[in-house]
Amino acid sequence: MAGTLIAGAFVAPSAAAADTQTGSSTTVSAARGAAIAAARAGRKGITWKDCPAAWGFAAPIQCGWVKVPLDYTKPYGKQIDIAVDRALSTGTKAERQGALVYNPGGPGGSGMRFPLRVVNKAPLWVNTSKAYDFVGFDPRGVGHSTPISCIDPQKFVAGPKKDPVPDNAADKRYQRKLAADYADGCKKRSGWMLPHMTTPNTVRDIDVIRAALHEKKLNYLGVSYGTYIGAVYAELFPTHVRRMIVDSVVNPSKEKIWYQANLDQDVAFQMRWNDWKKWVAKNDAHFHLGNTPAKVEAQWLKLRAAAKKAPLGGKVGPAELINFFQSAPYYDSAWLPVTQTWADYVAGNTQGLIDAASPDMSDTAGNISAENGNAVYTAVECADAKWPTSWARWDRDNTRLHKDYPFMTWANAWMNLPCATWGAKQSNPVEVRVNRGQGLPSVLIVQSTRDAATPYDGAVSLHNRLYGSRLITEKGAGSHGVTGLVNPCINNRVDAYLLRGKIDARDVTCAAHAAPVVPAAPARAKVQDVLADLPAVK
Repeated sequence: MAGTLIAGAFVAPSAAAADTQTGSSTTVSAARGAAIAAARAGRKGITWKDCPAAWGFAAPIQCGWVKVPLDYTKPYGKQIDIAVDRALSTGTKAERQGALVYNPGGPGGSGMRFPLRVVNKAPLWVNTSKAYDFVGFDPRGVGHSTPISCIDPQKFVAGPKKDPVPDNAADKRYQRKLAADYADGCKKRSGWMLPHMTTPNTVRDIDVIRAALHEKKLNYLGVSYGTYIGAVYAELFPTHVRRMIVDSVVNPSKEKIWYQANLDQDVAFQMRWNDWKKWVAKNDAHFHLGNTPAKVEAQWLKLRAAAKKAPLGGKVGPAELINFFQSAPYYDSAWLPVTQTWADYVAGNTQGLIDAASPDMSDTAGNISAENGNAVYTAVECADAKWPTSWARWDRDNTRLHKDYPFMTWANAWMNLPCATWGAKQSNPVEVRVNRGQGLPSVLIVQSTRDAATPYDGAVSLHNRLYGSRLITEKGAGSHGVTGLVNPCINNRVDAYLLRGKIDARDVTCAAHAAPVVPAAPARAKVQDVLADLPAVK
């Protein structure tokens, strides 16, 4: 095999790649399988063509596929497709530094929009795009790659759904059955892939993509769940990393993945929900939703109660409202459109909120994508770790949290509950810890202190686990996905790292980016449009 490798396209697996996780023969076998698959991909490369018209990526963006093993312990067995796309670097040949591979999170998010940052000349990425081809991909199970499914997409999006906050034991029994049925649907529709829908396998897929790109080492940008992918890649393939930025970090502690991570998230969401209410109250002269956070909360509870009594427009109940309003604690850029839509509703212009929060049953392609994203989210989190199977524990933990952190707790619990009755193998999480001498270059970690989806202590934990890493903290901010925001203290350091390999001698704290400003006559932007290129929402 070694004699047929393309020069520079493949790096032999490190000792860490063979010995990580449990040191089991299965893990060693998977590491060898990944090496075989990468070598094969390095020989074959990627046949780049114009993207299929239905994908919505016009030239100069190009698309292709990479074959990877379903099971890395059987590298010559069944193969699945990974869809990739790229926009070539815009600089000179001397400026070019290779490919930059991107993952936006999820699990279940697609990175295929990433090359649009080059085509659209996104201001924050103009300098980087001179040096790098921007490469996106659909992870295993997602979208244009070999996809999975757990339920009919039209049924998945149909509403109004039951209020996630239970009133009694009967409500909890209903949700438990719904979760168990969902897990059963995943097994029936996609059971052949479920045991292999793990983060380590996605990481191995990325290393195969690296080889197929004829890149000796990986340049990687991961946001949200994409940071956990990056952390596991650093553990499995430390000598394969050239430059890596992880932004808005999942705590990689084995004790956090994934049950405790979701409980921690409930607390952080409430914190950021409260931040948003303060902003709404501060701008009461425009929104008229209350001039104190308590009054804004009262308006929210009034809206929620009305939707529970009679779904708004016959379509929007409390579950749909949570789905719509959760964009605000996720992203600052959603503050204005979410609040304006709500203010319009309270003022009597009700249709905007009803349309924004309702499922669009005519959007079959969008509904397929939504169902697929949720299926992958569930499959990866359920497969990555062993979840509690005792309903008493779930009930105790979420009942306790809901008392002080009510915004997302029960909705989050029901979303994850299929993992309690999962019908496929569940693994042990990877132990992420890369020490001096293992060949990992400095990784740049970027995190805001008030992030709802990935609490700040996750960045600190990863920083302590990756020798030589540097942490940039955006203090007092909370928008998810920091590298996509205008903050020169961060933007300049991201450019310096990617373009020159420059990293600060010590960790850096940056002031928060500018808070959203209410213009004199704000446009009624759609929340979906604002969120299009932001990190994936779970």
